[in-house]
Amino acid sequence: MNILLKLFLTGLCITALGIYSIQSGLLHVTDVTGRMFPSGKRQLQYTVFPKQSIGPFPSKNRSSCSCDGYALTVRNVQVDELEDLQRRRLEEYQNYQIRMGTNMDSIILAQANSPLQYPTQGFVVPPLTKRLIPGLALYAQRRQLYKVSLSVKSGVLSVEDVLDEQQVDGQGQSELSILSSDLTQLNDLLSRVTYTSTIYHVKTKDQVHFSFEDHKAIFPIVIKRPSVPVLYDPGTDINSQVTITTKTFLRYEELNILINSIRQLYPKIKIIIADDSLTPENVTGSNIEHYIMPPAQGWFAGRNLAISQVTTKYFLWVDDDYIFNNDTRIESFVEIMEKVPELDVVGGAVGRNQFYFRLQYDEGDEEEGGCLRRFHSKHYQTVPGFKGCFFVDGVVNYFLARTDAVRRVGFDPFLKRVAHTEFFLDGLGDLLIASCKGLTVGHQKKRKQSKYRHFRFPGRNDGKNKMAHHYFKNYMKCIRY
Repeated sequence: MNILLKLFLTGLCITALGIYSIQSGLLHVTDVTGRMFPSGKRQLQYTVFPKQSIGPFPSKNRSSCSCDGYALTVRNVQVDELEDLQRRRLEEYQNYQIRMGTNMDSIILAQANSPLQYPTQGFVVPPLTKRLIPGLALYAQRRQLYKVSLSVKSGVLSVEDVLDEQQVDGQGQSELSILSSDLTQLNDLLSRVTYTSTIYHVKTKDQVHFSFEDHKAIFPIVIKRPSVPVLYDPGTDINSQVTITTKTFLRYEELNILINSIRQLYPKIKIIIADDSLTPENVTGSNIEHYIMPPAQGWFAGRNLAISQVTTKYFLWVDDDYIFNNDTRIESFVEIMEKVPELDVVGGAVGRNQFYFRLQYDEGDEEEGGCLRRFHSKHYQTVPGFKGCFFVDGVVNYFLARTDAVRRVGFDPFLKRVAHTEFFLDGLGDLLIASCKGLTVGHQKKRKQSKYRHFRFPGRNDGKNKMAHHYFKNYMKCIRY
């Protein structure tokens, strides 16, 4: 009888196999069956079942998400363009799923009293390379003859150093059978089974089907080229660890106030400025890189330019109308990031405004797309070791970030004027983000700037085009900010 393990974030589950407890996301198993295997040790066996064969799993056809109270993105698409746009959108989404490998074909479960042992989480093989399959074994009662079978699709299977009297069928093929009247000999042969990838791809997958009599299991193989590390030398001080980046447009007075305030505290740190002002002006000072863009290219295009020139491990993003004060300590950001290396972005506060939010995303169905909601001032758990920090999905425009992590996500240059949440939306599921108390920067007093405000606050058409952009790019049915 197959026992479905019901795993909760914390708590216990008792099955015929034992007591399962999950602590901090780790599964701990206590065997209560008393079942002894040939090794003399109690062992837990796992099996993989196709998703459709057992349990109340959702089907591949996802249900539609609700848009009650949301802004419908499809309403912002021209009616005469909608049908063709929807066709292209669906095709691109299906290609995206193939590229990202988002379709899950099987789920790993524990099967009661399975005699098969294998690597439940699979193993990694470089393309066109041979690797030993770790952990294969059979634990079964006495029989006259033992037979196990294995099969794959994107490679071939073999047993190393087979003797003439040993029975192995299918050497160097996609299907392999091993027969023996001696269980010890069979397990010795299983310990020498290899998988060879025969199809070149930088990242793809295969599955091994492993069977004995009526017992069947499936486990994954990740076919992947190893990645070359990209490291940043942190040097010896804050100047070699962090670059300050900003984007400016028609606000040179504010920009110079910002630079002067930075130099009071950090006289040697590099400052990178992306500038798409209509009539550029000179910005003077030591260790400043001032990049002139074509006029009015926009907020995110400027961010991309500035960050593309960063050569340090981290960059600190600031708006051009901020002002550093005695409470602005970049070192405190770095301390947190260094102690929690999984973090990608740490946000602070602008004055008293510690803006942060959570995002709720429902994939929806394939035809209509997903639904997104933003929840202001909502966070997840506390960052371990830092009581004033908590995990979030987005922060204010004052944050320290890992240069390589943010470059992988990037800033969409289509979004020229109103854009903030959109970066964190694109990084959802890829960036680990926290917001921390005590990391502050000041904000300059606002002054009247009619020309700046004309560009800063666009008309209704810009907002409509932005929503239509989300409809296609993010495969979004509706959004609620």
